[in-house]
Amino acid sequence: MERRLAAILAADVVGYSRLIGADEAGTLAALRALLKDLVEPTLKSHRGRIVKLMGDGLLAEFASVVDAVSAAVDIQEGTPALTAHMSKDQRVALRIGINIGDVVAQDGDLFGDGVNIAARLQECANANGIAISEDVHRHLRGKLDFPFEDAGEKVLKNIAEPVRVLLWPASVTQGDEPEPDPPPTLPDKPSIAVLPFVNMSGDADQEYFSDGMTEDLTTALSRFDGLFVIARNSAFTYKGEAVDVTRVGRELGVRYVLEGSVRRSGNRVR
Repeated sequence: MERRLAAILAADVVGYSRLIGADEAGTLAALRALLKDLVEPTLKSHRGRIVKLMGDGLLAEFASVVDAVSAAVDIQEGTPALTAHMSKDQRVALRIGINIGDVVAQDGDLFGDGVNIAARLQECANANGIAISEDVHRHLRGKLDFPFEDAGEKVLKNIAEPVRVLLWPASVTQGDEPEPDPPPTLPDKPSIAVLPFVNMSGDADQEYFSDGMTEDLTTALSRFDGLFVIARNSAFTYKGEAVDVTRVGRELGVRYVLEGSVRRSGNRVR
């Protein structure tokens, strides 16, 4: 077992479950092409090492923050060109998170908070975008001049302390004024979305239990004629994300958003 300081890049496919459900063979072929033609050569050219590949993402290690961020930008800028021939709803896009921290290396894999934070940071990124920690941004000063936007402190899932997050590309460039979001179109009657409950049991096998609670609540609320309830499939697109409930309400067109967590130990549930 070895400890070392490393820059960690975590990448995840946006909407992977939806893409696989719509076209499994096509999605897997597109992912293979993206890895072979862009991701793997780019990581190698920036002296990065792929730690592991998952079905919907990857983890890579760099000795340099500058190399990690440069590789991420090259990947995100190159992806649209590789997927331009695909229909809009079939295009593969990545979210990337980058953190620097102390990691534990064992049997070729990496563990520790440095890795966990990078994995959670990618959930904050937009499609074809990058989210970095404040520590990463500090190491970039005077070395790279990419326009990162300060998104403030975020509470990341299963991370004890809030992390200040910066995003690329910046949503507003200098001299531009953001276009105001249109007001949400709300149903005449009270409306609500039940977001997937977070599994706090520390056991991945309990995911089905937390998902089941979410579905049961959605079903129970939908029995009230005077209440408009967002369908399960729409709400579950936010599963695993660090959500902003105001944004979710706006995107789903509901007045109320219910979120929560569940912890199960034996026959006890909290």
